[in-house]
Amino acid sequence: MTPLPEDPPSPIGEDDRDTAVRRLQDAYAEGHLSHGELDERLQQALTARTHDQLAAPLASLPAGKADTTSTIAAAGGRITRRGAWRVPRRLKVESAFGKVRLDLSRAVVEHPVIDIVLQLGTGRARITVPRDAIVDMEDLNTGWKDVRHRVRQPSGPGGPTIRISGTMGFGRLTVCHARR
Repeated sequence: MTPLPEDPPSPIGEDDRDTAVRRLQDAYAEGHLSHGELDERLQQALTARTHDQLAAPLASLPAGKADTTSTIAAAGGRITRRGAWRVPRRLKVESAFGKVRLDLSRAVVEHPVIDIVLQLGTGRARITVPRDAIVDMEDLNTGWKDVRHRVRQPSGPGGPTIRISGTMGFGRLTVCHARR
């Protein structure tokens, strides 16, 4: 009798790798890893091809908090968040048409990186970020109009990174930094 062949190791996808990298970066930001450990573990995560290989650099990390994701959706009308509201780690905003206004200038930002995913049809969107925030919009797809990003002064160290991604149809997105 011949032994059964072992199952081949399952390959990882880009989402798995991105999640692992984010978890390592969060652990470094929280002080669980030194700079050298972060470099070594990022190298392992970025070269991993299987789930077993990807688990090795994450093995001794404290159990991560579940990614907090919130969704704000409206078919039409306005979506507004301002004042002292708690910003989740991942915020998804969906609107078929209407105006979207997110003001993070006085919001409670507990995470070093905030992902805002826009799924907008028509209408305008305006996002006000903290004065020292770094804004990344590389993964945002716009259909009709371009994006306006006004920077009052260069961002200083220590501010959150706001990653804006998703799809906008026929509206315009304006991103500006808070004045104070």
